[in-house]
Amino acid sequence: MHPFSYTKVSDTREAVTAGSRGGRYIAGGTTLVDLMRETVERPKALIDIAGLPLREITVTERGGLSIGALVRMAEAAAHPKVRALYPVVSQALELSASAQLRNMATIGGNIMQRTHCPYFRDVTAACNKRAPGTGCSAREGFNRGHAILGTSAHCVATHASDVAVAFAALEARVSLLGPDGERRLPLADFLLRPGSTPDREQAIQPGELITGVEIPAHPRPLRSGYLKVRDRQSYEFALTSAAIALHVSGGVIRAAKVAAGGVGTVPWKLPAVEQHLVGERPSASLWAAAAARAADGAGPLKHNRFKVELLKRTVERQLRVVGGTK
Repeated sequence: MHPFSYTKVSDTREAVTAGSRGGRYIAGGTTLVDLMRETVERPKALIDIAGLPLREITVTERGGLSIGALVRMAEAAAHPKVRALYPVVSQALELSASAQLRNMATIGGNIMQRTHCPYFRDVTAACNKRAPGTGCSAREGFNRGHAILGTSAHCVATHASDVAVAFAALEARVSLLGPDGERRLPLADFLLRPGSTPDREQAIQPGELITGVEIPAHPRPLRSGYLKVRDRQSYEFALTSAAIALHVSGGVIRAAKVAAGGVGTVPWKLPAVEQHLVGERPSASLWAAAAARAADGAGPLKHNRFKVELLKRTVERQLRVVGGTK
């Protein structure tokens, strides 16, 4: 670990002021501390925000849900309103990590976590995300766990978060506080595809602090759920995953929200699948036809071609579960 200064703040304005000077925010620290030990991350200053009052979960006036950035993953997963209104979020959180990590890690930290790409974490390997301009070892290396959607010539690493996939499906917004005040960004705009600048992963300005995530109101009744496919059942990152929410009224699908994880450089929304579902009656043939569009635009690599078919099957299976037909 490299030397760094440490400051503990007690209110959000103090945090923003400290962050504007170039420090890194830390709360649970379950990702950042590991990366610092591996010398992947070398911040000169850490700002401890664990004491800030960003720990509430509330139902908004229109029936959406607001989750404070410092709510622990375990707290959010167990919260009765989260479980009742958006089980897809609870399920994604419970499948994310070990109990010990979920008891420490925060919602804000989770969506900010960096990739689990082994080349990113190996400081001797070429990695444009870690060291811009050095190249991408994963493209020609062992890339079984890497992305097939949203990749570029500069980076093929997947986004690691499970709950961000659920948030992407539900079209959540990220609330930010910075030197210029407050703003909200759709998660789809907050998390950036690599393009030619894979080192820039979020549309966050210097000093900005995530204060919460807001899920907008969705029509009711809403059925939702999360499926994660991985190499082992214990704590492991997704090979593929599917977050699905369906509004079915009068026997017809009136609204569909679908996103995938484990396959994209960011949580990957599947508009072609959604469009195929809306206006149709639930059926096994519909699930199969919609899921067939899940990998549209995929660009598989040497070792992860299996993800194309696995993604389609993952989406189809979860559509069957959430849609309630066999």
